[in-house]
Amino acid sequence: MNYYNEIKEQLIKSEIYDRAKDYSKDKHKVKVYFETGKLLSEAGKEYGKNIIKQYSKNLMLEVGKKYNERTLYGMRKFYEVFSNEKLNPLGSKLSWSHYRELISIKNIDEIIYYIFICEKYNLSKRQLQERIKNHEYNRLSENAKNKLITKEQLNVNDLVPNPIIIKSSPLKDDLSEYALKQLLLNNLDDFLNQLGIGFTYVGNEYKIKIGNTYNYIDLLLYNIKYKCYVVVELKVTELKKEHTGQIMTYMNYIDKNVKEIIYLILIYLKKTIKYNNYNFCNYF
Repeated sequence: MNYYNEIKEQLIKSEIYDRAKDYSKDKHKVKVYFETGKLLSEAGKEYGKNIIKQYSKNLMLEVGKKYNERTLYGMRKFYEVFSNEKLNPLGSKLSWSHYRELISIKNIDEIIYYIFICEKYNLSKRQLQERIKNHEYNRLSENAKNKLITKEQLNVNDLVPNPIIIKSSPLKDDLSEYALKQLLLNNLDDFLNQLGIGFTYVGNEYKIKIGNTYNYIDLLLYNIKYKCYVVVELKVTELKKEHTGQIMTYMNYIDKNVKEIIYLILIYLKKTIKYNNYNFCNYF
């Protein structure tokens, strides 16, 4: 089999298709690059790994400069990773740019997770890069990971990573609850996106009256997808027994007076960790 001519023909057809049609352009590119990766993999087994270097020189002259060694290695890697029976690149809605970010991940289940959130949240390439960089999959609970593998029904809190990463300037170790709340409010869009799909902001210092006393919930959110209110309570210390009564009181109030379905997210600052200008806050 003449692998080079087959690869060249595939890529030339792809170039023509890109110029002639806008509809489903990237999906077609994904298909062509997957098939090209397969040919490159087979050619490598027959002629050795250096065949890509030879092919790239010819393709850059005859088809286009973008078909350099790096691009061809990416196509071959794409095929080798996504030929796994658990993955189906042709059945998803992701672009080639997304797949280029995913092929460096070794864990197949982790790749499946990122494909899932890209499709659910309509993530751009840059947003996907950020989530991979922040190791979002590794911050999920083992229970959530198992549900993704078995395709079980997910709850509202399953896809909330732990810890949550909040972008900010370096913080002091004696950060107050008020300062933590302001930090979240100043980065509200990023905070809601990290919590998962469907979270919307209702208010902060949400006023409730229990008996003759007014109390204030740090943050109240609503999840459109799961149709439930979410109480967010902020603490700058580890969760203690005396906090439990306060938290349950708030949840019971919302449950009885605002909405039947309710979830709690407790965010506490266990300690400040400086990492790439981010601070880590654990949720419970």
